[in-house]
Amino acid sequence: MKRERRIKIIATLGPASATPEMCAKLFAAGVDVFRINMSHTQRETLPATIAMLRALETQFRRPVGILADLQGPKLRVGAFGGDGGVTLENGARFTLDSDPAPGTQKRVHLPHPEILTALEPGHVVILDDGKLRLVVEKASPTQAMTRVVVGGRLSSRKGVSLPDTTIAVSAMTDKDRSDAEAAAEAGVDWIALSFVQRPEDMADLRKIVQGRALAMAKIEKPQALLRLEEIIDASDSIMVARGDLGVEMPLEKVPGTQKRITRMCRRKGKPVIVATQMLESMITSPVPTRPEVSDVATAVFEGADAVMLSAESAAGQFPIEAVSMMNRIAEEVESESVYRSILEAQRAEPEATGADAIAKAAHEVADALNLKIIAAWTSSGSTAFRLARERPNSTVIALTPNRATARRLTLVWGVHAVVTKDASDIDDMASRACKFAVREKFAKLGDRIIVVAGVPFGTPGATNMVRIAFVAKEHVEKA
Repeated sequence: MKRERRIKIIATLGPASATPEMCAKLFAAGVDVFRINMSHTQRETLPATIAMLRALETQFRRPVGILADLQGPKLRVGAFGGDGGVTLENGARFTLDSDPAPGTQKRVHLPHPEILTALEPGHVVILDDGKLRLVVEKASPTQAMTRVVVGGRLSSRKGVSLPDTTIAVSAMTDKDRSDAEAAAEAGVDWIALSFVQRPEDMADLRKIVQGRALAMAKIEKPQALLRLEEIIDASDSIMVARGDLGVEMPLEKVPGTQKRITRMCRRKGKPVIVATQMLESMITSPVPTRPEVSDVATAVFEGADAVMLSAESAAGQFPIEAVSMMNRIAEEVESESVYRSILEAQRAEPEATGADAIAKAAHEVADALNLKIIAAWTSSGSTAFRLARERPNSTVIALTPNRATARRLTLVWGVHAVVTKDASDIDDMASRACKFAVREKFAKLGDRIIVVAGVPFGTPGATNMVRIAFVAKEHVEKA
């Protein structure tokens, strides 16, 4: 199956989509990677879900990517007495403390001692997804006395967000550690860690995964922006999780932050996903709003590797329509005359490595000769990652003997992965690259393609050769 776009589409599984029939329809409509939200998934059912998605590979003869998204720490206030809530007035004083007694008009239990230890005067505390806002006036390890800036109804166990406070604990809870182990063991391709604050959080995830899956950092806290470059370096990919990010920082700052993260990821050759509320109205409507269409288009113009559907595909009434709409938006944007000029203007200079030099050379040769295909032989996938970093006008066909590599590359911009045995020699490398370019319907008789590989074959990280190959009659016949 050949996609007519370079950006990839991620769809979240849920009650509206978690059946074999619906997953097949979603994949046919344009999904490249399926997201499993571990907040709503039992570890015991994970293997069956993954087996269901892997069955699509046999049906469509294409690799299918699977992303397991860890829940992360859920910070909440305690319970209130009476009717289960209070109304906080603007300017009132309200205390968050370590006392487990039911909450009152004046105070409530905060069952997170690490928060009370970290809060300082002047820090903002946001409650119930941004509906209420407090400012800390006095703080101690047992209580934080605050002033209500934006009041409203506060009920038991509502969420707590801390835009100014770095909590001195890992982003991984015990549940996350268990879920990460289960997901890696079950064979997912990517594991995303929520509420990352520092690069050490990603090191914790890597220790558990041990290379069985690639590690993704979700950027949804302002604290992560202070060490953004280090977090990107410590991760295999980045997700711009705009929902929580928009709660913890002023909404008007989110678009610029999204752009900054996207460009830094592109410069470093790390896949970047733009997520949350992209086609939110399609949860209940068969068509999106005009601003939502522009939002998706902006991510495509920026050169993001993937865009993601959350509730639209997990619990919405129109999951297939949402995927189809996202697919059409991406195809239309990528056909715009200004699209290539925007990508080219943001292209970073290559690093002083052989792999980057080869990737840049392949891109320039393809542009000079107007060639449609760059075929890359890759074992680990690193060659395809570096080629994608260049955002070439050519499709990158990644030829790999490793099925796990092909599945991971379903997330990467412009890469069409094919599982095949490794090349035996240089002639075999060129011949089979031409054959697969024809078989996958990217090339025809008489076309020229670029072949990128490493010699000796089968050696990870040894990319050192660029060759121009000609699609001959024998390649068409073998295809």
